[in-house]
Amino acid sequence: MFALIDCNNFYASCERVFNPELNNQPVVVLSNNDGCVIARSNEAKALGIPMGQPAFQLEKLIRENNVKVFSSNYALYGDMSSRVMNILSQFSPELEVYSIDEIFLKLEGFDLYDFHAYGTQMITTVYKNTGIPISVGIAPTKALAKVANKIAKKFKDRTNGTYVINTPEKIEKALRWTEIGDVWGIGRRYATKLKNIKVNNAWQFTQLPAQYVLKEMTIVGHRLHRDLSGVPTLELDEIAIKKNIAVTRSFDKMLDDYEDMKERVSTYAAKVSSKLRNQNSCCKVAYIFIHTNGHREDLPQYSNGITVQLPYSTNSTIVISKAALRGLSRIFKKGYQYKKAGIILMDLTPDTEKQLTLFYKEDHRHQILMKTIDRLNLNCFDKVKFGGQDLNHTWKMRQEHLSKRYSTRLNEIITVKC
Repeated sequence: MFALIDCNNFYASCERVFNPELNNQPVVVLSNNDGCVIARSNEAKALGIPMGQPAFQLEKLIRENNVKVFSSNYALYGDMSSRVMNILSQFSPELEVYSIDEIFLKLEGFDLYDFHAYGTQMITTVYKNTGIPISVGIAPTKALAKVANKIAKKFKDRTNGTYVINTPEKIEKALRWTEIGDVWGIGRRYATKLKNIKVNNAWQFTQLPAQYVLKEMTIVGHRLHRDLSGVPTLELDEIAIKKNIAVTRSFDKMLDDYEDMKERVSTYAAKVSSKLRNQNSCCKVAYIFIHTNGHREDLPQYSNGITVQLPYSTNSTIVISKAALRGLSRIFKKGYQYKKAGIILMDLTPDTEKQLTLFYKEDHRHQILMKTIDRLNLNCFDKVKFGGQDLNHTWKMRQEHLSKRYSTRLNEIITVKC
């Protein structure tokens, strides 16, 4: 059996842990630079606030309904996530942290357990130790555990936050309830394609011939098809290495100067390279993109991106930054007000399995330098910068609604009046 544990309205719940006055109030959390809605409490969802909506378009609704608005506080959310995952790891030695608010547990050898009671124990333990509410779905496969979790959350009054799929009858009932577009692993394109052949729910999908699914949806769809049918096919990814790593940001103000754009892209290159080294990987390809503000219809619009091949597989900020600026010089155009830029590193490999080249040789001094810089920046909060960055400029995101980092900063710790 597999369990999928999902934190309910995670970002909003983190804010509520340290500010109980937010309970039963509509809460939304905004993306970088307070751009778009990326998290909503149930009360905010009930008001019709959609995910991804630009915040400035919701100002009237937010004001009239006294919606509590917060900037993304990733220091707080990341720490609370770590605490929740550490607690849940006590319930099974085999696990996969799927995202900041989701974790799979493999319950092998738990045949004599009362799974509903075990899920309830997880809910009670996590809430008691962190204040974060969770939902638990338990089923014979990962894909079915996803479905079970959705049912546990949707019908919380009847399930008490835990739902177990453990019979063929429950599998069929759950899959008939699940719309095809809501199935984990089926994107919009495949959902549209399946609806065109009258496959509208997950149960109808499992009734398709395996050969048809393999032909039309490749091996990935075939494995999902088996997993949803109750045949364990998708195993835990105990060490999940990201296939791409990105740093993308909207600017606090629009930029039209090439030198300002260079500084931003250099900063993003430094950040994304640090992320790459943090997971002990190297990359061979970098994709750089820029675009204007699509919401400003009164201004001329332009967007472009370019793929740059690196001379060899590397995680050196120096090499990656040079490649990023080379790409920027090819796509930048004067006369436009730019609002966003980003770098995506692709073709990743473990740093112990780098492919050597005949004509280019990496400077091994970079490895020592990068390790030293990472160590210094970890302790000194990004005080060491590269030449492409503005050494006198401390760039910060617009975070006008930022809460305190209660759990990671002593000077921002919660104050209790008694």
